[in-house]
Amino acid sequence: VRIITKNFLITRDSDILKELARLHLVHVVISITTLEKDLSRRMEPRTSIPSHRLEAITSLAKNNIPVGVLTAPIIPGLNDHEIPEILRYASEAGARTAGYTVIRLSHALKELFKDWLEREYPDKYEKIIHSILDVRQGKLNNTDWGKRMRGEGEMAEYVAGVFKTFS
Repeated sequence: VRIITKNFLITRDSDILKELARLHLVHVVISITTLEKDLSRRMEPRTSIPSHRLEAITSLAKNNIPVGVLTAPIIPGLNDHEIPEILRYASEAGARTAGYTVIRLSHALKELFKDWLEREYPDKYEKIIHSILDVRQGKLNNTDWGKRMRGEGEMAEYVAGVFKTFS
């Protein structure tokens, strides 16, 4: 089983996860969107702060539970510059795998995100929206298999290159 979470509380189940790991039946992935506490609180107010997520990786790794990191969502113009640091810290904490997802804004999420972005980062609004449009070939979402999680174009290639270099 693969468990993806943004929460330190996964460590409460270390005894169960440890047994599953002994049988090669589990892999835990901790999602880290940002290392910046303020951005984390703005984006994900009900989840563990970044330092606690790294502590979860350390705790799981010390218990021989296979653990990785997911940098998601990558929002071009907002947190893409953090990829190398997230990967370095996660690796140092014990993550042995890494993955990423570029933001895609489907259905009602489009308006929610745009409202949030305008409220929280009005000075970055245009840059971020244009960067997402660039990654999504002029749209805010692309459901095509193989493109929906990574995107296309120069910005997507840049993100993929940075991830490849530092993972």
